[in-house]
Amino acid sequence: MRIFIAGGTGAVGVRMVPLLVAAGHEVYGSTRHEAGREALAAMGATGIVMDPLDAQSVHDAVAKAEPEVVVHQLTALGSLSGNLKKFDQDFAMTSRLRTEGTDHLLAAARAAGVRRFIAQSFGGGWSNERNGGWVKDESAPLITDPGKEARGTLAAIRHLEHAVTSATDLEGVVLRYGNFYGPGNATSREGVLGEMLRKGKMPVVGGGTGVWSFVHIDDVASATVAALDRGAPGIYNIVDDEPAPVNQWIPLLAEEVGGRNPMRLPAWLARPLIGEFGVALMTSVRGSSNAKAKRELGWTPSYATWREGFRTGIG
Repeated sequence: MRIFIAGGTGAVGVRMVPLLVAAGHEVYGSTRHEAGREALAAMGATGIVMDPLDAQSVHDAVAKAEPEVVVHQLTALGSLSGNLKKFDQDFAMTSRLRTEGTDHLLAAARAAGVRRFIAQSFGGGWSNERNGGWVKDESAPLITDPGKEARGTLAAIRHLEHAVTSATDLEGVVLRYGNFYGPGNATSREGVLGEMLRKGKMPVVGGGTGVWSFVHIDDVASATVAALDRGAPGIYNIVDDEPAPVNQWIPLLAEEVGGRNPMRLPAWLARPLIGEFGVALMTSVRGSSNAKAKRELGWTPSYATWREGFRTGIG
């Protein structure tokens, strides 16, 4: 197939490109800089310089590639601060890419006669509703209000998912990725979370009963490749097999990165420091099930659980 990856030099893109080239696909990837185009060429893909927030630039890039499938991997996650009270600020550019960028890509895909459109969303926990069972499948609604610190980010996720799944003139697929971990990501030996845990700056709040869902960055790439020609249009959770309570994953990750055993803070004491959203991340968020992706995409994560992945897959 001819495949266009918007965000070809991003964390997922650089892992997808070699898989696709090795499988014999003709791969085009967008980048914002000439150096990225050269990096894509070195991987066997054709790089196209594109401004994802400029409609004409996006139209021209997709028209040049003439792809059968567009894969939307546009994010701006390289400089997260780790300050949960500034969550929307950290994700402001990613939110623009999920709104304006998605609209531009969909319009360009339609103009080019693209058959299938695959877009990155989020399914790592905080966007799920926070009542009932602790693990949610794709039929469960997103939370109505995640907290003031994340309202803008959730609105952008809703926009992307609605725009892609409501399309009738192409096959719209949304992949809700779990919390990334692995080299080059925040959850890694050298990433923001690893550094915070090494310095003892990430306590377990309350009972630590909030449930997160993780996925190794290599498994994100393999799941996205699987979705190129498998699965009906719709939403799929791309997460590992074991949703993770905070009171289990934080101590294990701290141990693996050489940190001390995390302190425990009551919620009332932590709230002024990390906000209501931060307290929810620690105590009440719900994880996601990967059963649909395994069943309909024929995908199985190579790191079945975060326990295994934190020990051997974080760099």
